[in-house]
Amino acid sequence: MTGGDPVLRISIVTLSFNQAPFLETALASLHDQNYPGLEHIVVDPGSSDGSRAILERWRPRLAALLLNPDKGPADGLNKGFAAATGEVFGYINADDMALPGSLARVAAQFAAEPGLGQLLGRGWIIDRAGNRVREAGSSRLSRADFGHGAMTYLQQAHYFSPAAFRAAGGFNADNRTSWDAELLIDMACAGVSARNVRDRLGAFRLYGDTITGSGRMAAQMALDLDRICHKALGRAPRPLDRIEAPLRRLARRLRDPAATLAGLGARLRPDPAAG
Repeated sequence: MTGGDPVLRISIVTLSFNQAPFLETALASLHDQNYPGLEHIVVDPGSSDGSRAILERWRPRLAALLLNPDKGPADGLNKGFAAATGEVFGYINADDMALPGSLARVAAQFAAEPGLGQLLGRGWIIDRAGNRVREAGSSRLSRADFGHGAMTYLQQAHYFSPAAFRAAGGFNADNRTSWDAELLIDMACAGVSARNVRDRLGAFRLYGDTITGSGRMAAQMALDLDRICHKALGRAPRPLDRIEAPLRRLARRLRDPAATLAGLGARLRPDPAAG
């Protein structure tokens, strides 16, 4: 940071549960930025894999360490943000990463737009070892696009104001698969607008043990996403959606051809784990 950079307090909540192999990397990705306004809150409802020992070593650098049981990931995040006092909110899970310099860039954007509700940035999909798989990002916030499956979203590059979080009512604690997407849409339904930036802010680690990577909750995730899509559209599905949805997906790809080519390249590359 330079002397002229704004120093807003940024509250980051990290949800930790039995992800010891990645936890220290996630913590360091935030604290190694040496951003002076970082308020880091970690929620661990009961890890038994050595995560608690790691967190005790890091406790002096944390604003709060919440170790009480919760009713699930979304409930844990709600408890973390209830303790937050920052001017900007964000969350980085224990197996994901913030990218170098991201906090300063987020602060600069929110300082430049005092009424900004949400910031949607870019980043990387990484594998278990932390290798970059492909670039990823969030397309422009559109309830209609989301409702038709035509919006991309990178949670690790999503920051928002406390007012936006309150307007959405926080996370839906009953959602166990896609609470991040529901928060995004609840903010949009509450009238909170978003600014897209090209900055790479975070990395999502995709591997076999994650909800997304394992598919172990695929049926429930499909139900949750279907419900969120209906919420985004403000109505039930209708026959014309089968025509509108692919057209909206095509329009998104044409607006961001670089991301489309990156995603296509990732799908065409052989999967090392499959060999």
